[in-house]
Amino acid sequence: MSKVRFTLNILAAVIFTVMVSSMAHAQATRTWVSGVGDDANPCSRTAPCKTYAGAISKTAAGGEISTLDPGGFGAVTITKGMTIEGTKGQGYGSILAAGTTGIIVNITVAATGAQAGNDVVTLRNLSINGAGTGTRGIIILSTVTNSQVYIEDCQIFGFRATGGGDNGKGLIDRRTASGSKLVVSDTTIRGNLVHGVQVGDATGIVSAVDATFDNCNIQGNGASGMFLGGGSQSSVRGCVITSNGANGIQSSEQAGGTTVTEITDSTLSHNATGLFVGSGAPQVFLAGTTITDCGTGVNISSGAVDSFGNNNVRGNTAGNVAGSNIGQL
Repeated sequence: MSKVRFTLNILAAVIFTVMVSSMAHAQATRTWVSGVGDDANPCSRTAPCKTYAGAISKTAAGGEISTLDPGGFGAVTITKGMTIEGTKGQGYGSILAAGTTGIIVNITVAATGAQAGNDVVTLRNLSINGAGTGTRGIIILSTVTNSQVYIEDCQIFGFRATGGGDNGKGLIDRRTASGSKLVVSDTTIRGNLVHGVQVGDATGIVSAVDATFDNCNIQGNGASGMFLGGGSQSSVRGCVITSNGANGIQSSEQAGGTTVTEITDSTLSHNATGLFVGSGAPQVFLAGTTITDCGTGVNISSGAVDSFGNNNVRGNTAGNVAGSNIGQL
């Protein structure tokens, strides 16, 4: 009888150990980080992790990482659909990315089964600071079809690393897979060495990105506030794009794709050039927009600008008069 009890006790212990181990490795739909957390924790509300990277492996596809209090939560690579919530009000979630990239979004394997359709990444209420030496603020490289990235109420600034390539840029979207969507709202991108935003590519790679920028401030970047190229389709609405070293917005077409840019109810001011329509034959639609106090208001190198006739282009050193390609402003 004692041998039977001993065997049963061992069996119960083994079962308990397996259950505990399974629970420890389970992924939660919601996880938490705190400035006083520990990445050895399960990332629960009462035992939060220390960094976003530490919480990634413990968060299920389609789940959410929430921020409990102010703190620096580190650079992160996202490989599955999820939300990172900086929880503005309790404490802006901060990523200090000196000498590195703040966030890499790189979904290479589409979600399947119960998680199918969860290839959606949302970044909300985050402060992403390159501290003058950061390489890239956010870069999106995902290769699965129909991936979606939403950036809401964030700040991206201080990415000023030299060396060419994508160094010194705030937000870059290089996706080529069909159905790629980018939506950026209520976000400030400022003080980066090169472009504030780059959608598509300047070297002939065809972009498949459908991008929307709503109520954003793009300020004080060294080159273009927004470089939109590679055949991307972009809508810029209610944005203020100011004090950029080269262009407020540059729309360029590369081999294999037609770049289409719609600019409505926006202000492009104090840039070297307000709107530059560059190489190839990009198409730009302009409505309800003010372009003022720039060195050149509108510069059409190639392509065409179609106006709805309700824009205000004046007060620039040059480029105030509508050319044959732009029609009535």
